[in-house]
Parts: sequence; C-alpha cells; structure tokens
Amino acid sequence: MKNSKFMALLAGENPVIIDGGFATQLEAQGCDLNDPLWSASIVLDNPQEVIDAHRAYLDAGAEVIISASYQATDPELVAKATELALLARDEFVAANPQRPAPLVAASIGPYGATRCDGSEYTGQYDMNKDELMAFHRQRLQQLDASDADILACETVPSYDEGRALCELLATASTPAWVSFCCRNDEQLSDGTAIEDAVRLFADHPRVCAVGVNCTGPQHVAALVERIRKTLPGMPVIVYPNSGEAFDATSKTWSGTTTTDDWLQAAGKWVAAGAAVVGGCCRTGPEHIRTLQKMRA
Repeated sequence: MKNSKFMALLAGENPVIIDGGFATQLEAQGCDLNDPLWSASIVLDNPQEVIDAHRAYLDAGAEVIISASYQATDPELVAKATELALLARDEFVAANPQRPAPLVAASIGPYGATRCDGSEYTGQYDMNKDELMAFHRQRLQQLDASDADILACETVPSYDEGRALCELLATASTPAWVSFCCRNDEQLSDGTAIEDAVRLFADHPRVCAVGVNCTGPQHVAALVERIRKTLPGMPVIVYPNSGEAFDATSKTWSGTTTTDDWLQAAGKWVAAGAAVVGGCCRTGPEHIRTLQKMRA
C-alpha cells in the first residue's frame, strides 16, 4: 500500500474522528450551493471558502478531512478539490505544530450524485456493474495517484456499485474505506442486506474500513452490530446525518436535532463497535467538537 497512516490511526485506543457535512459548513459560511455540482462548485469559484471549511473541521478536532470531490468528475475539478484539502491540512499543521498531522481522504461519491435527482439515495440507476466501473475508473485512478492519504468511497447506495468499487479498488495503491447509504437498520438504499454488501470487502487488499454514511443516526448502532458480526476483524466507519429528514424532490430538510442528542447517539455507535466516527449532512464543526468528549 502507498502508506499506512490511516491504519496507524485505526490502531489507536480512541475512535478516529473525521469531519462533518462539508456542504453544511460552506452554507454556514454564506456560500450558495444551488448548482448541479453542489459543494464542488465552490472549488473553482471560491477556493478560499473551501480551505476555510476544511480548517473549521480541523480546528474542531477532526483527524481526517474529506475532499470536496464528491460530485466532481472533471479531472481539473477533482485535482483542485484534493489540492485544497491538502493545502488546508498543511496550513493547519504549520499553525499547530504540537498536533499530529491530520489525514486527507479523497471523496469518491456514487454515480447518482452526478445526476442531481436523488438517485444517490436509492441506487436505481439502470446501470450494470461494468458500466459503473467505467464511470468510476478515471476519477478513482486520478485520486489514487494523488497525495491523498485515503480513498473515501462514500454514500454507496447499491450492491452493484459496491461490486464495481470492490474490483476497482483491488488495483489501487492507496488505502480506502467504503461506506454505504442505508434506508433502515438492515438494508442499503436499494434493499440489499448490509451483510451482503460489506461481505464484498472481506479480505480485500486495499479496503481497511467499511461502514455507513448519509444515513439516519437512529439506524447506525444496529448497522454497526450487523457489520461487526459479518466482518469481525474489519474496522467500522460511521458518519451519519444529523437526524433531520431530507426530501429529494424539494431538496429541503425537516425536523430538528441537537448536538447533545447526536453525541448521545454517537456513544451508542462507538459502544456497538464503530472505530471511526464523524458526521454527514446537516452536521457541522460543533458536532465534531462534541466527539472529543468520547476520548479517553
């Protein structure tokens, strides 16, 4: 493998803390994300906002930040998103020499994220595994050749997309995690049992953590337990949403949650066996900061 920094983090006594919702923080900074590229649109239009968003999470205690390449497929945009995450990390290290250097994960979002139609939450693409491999191949190879420490294949909603990523990652040189989007305590968004999905990565040469993200926090503890029973030796990563519900048609959120509620839920994820914890949509630096309370 290209490096083992992520595995070294996983070997620590405390859960690894990653960042929260990147678009959520950009919106908090006043950015307009009404664009098909979502948060990736800011990468070229206002790169300093991207750096500031990464720094907000690093300052909150994140040990891993995820690049803004989730919806990006253009090679220039993918490269720039990675460059900005690395720059934010380097600036943080220079300002905090006493802190261990955080890691940068290169985001590889699902095919549905490029369609802007909510299909990333259903996995209903009408594409087979080979077609999904063709879609993911160039971006994955580009990010594998970058200076990112980890490949973050995230919000994977379907079994076939998991199969495609499984094959592609086998030839990568960078360690990776794969996290699925789930609709309940048992199933991926497309209805596949979580056990069948994670079993794809048993004894995988590059994947060093599997789990769930962009999933309701109330489902996560049970999902962690199922993953741990299926792959007892595999570290589990979780970074769920805030607890609010998203309407893909109107693209609006409803419901409320507090950081205290979220932290209480996070304690259950860790108790169930999660080794890596962070947040996804509608979570911000304040959520990540609260995770420090779980550390020994």
